[in-house]
Amino acid sequence: MERSEIIARLKEMLLAANMTDPKLVESCTEDSRLIEDLGFSSVAMLYTVIAIEESFHMRFGNVGMADFKTLRDVVDYIEKANK
Repeated sequence: MERSEIIARLKEMLLAANMTDPKLVESCTEDSRLIEDLGFSSVAMLYTVIAIEESFHMRFGNVGMADFKTLRDVVDYIEKANK
């Protein structure tokens, strides 16, 4: 799966998890910070973890969304997990 496809799918999940301001998610970049820039709560983070695991057929194992600061961190992890 191409990086751009991962990012597009993640943005869809982020929109579903963070309904308060879709403009933030739509305009986010790989350098966007999940909590500080996108305003994610712990509940939104949990929803995103579950959605990522289901969508990408993977498990986070010994890491969680709290271990990821930026969208790039999440994309890198998904790429690595799907190799």
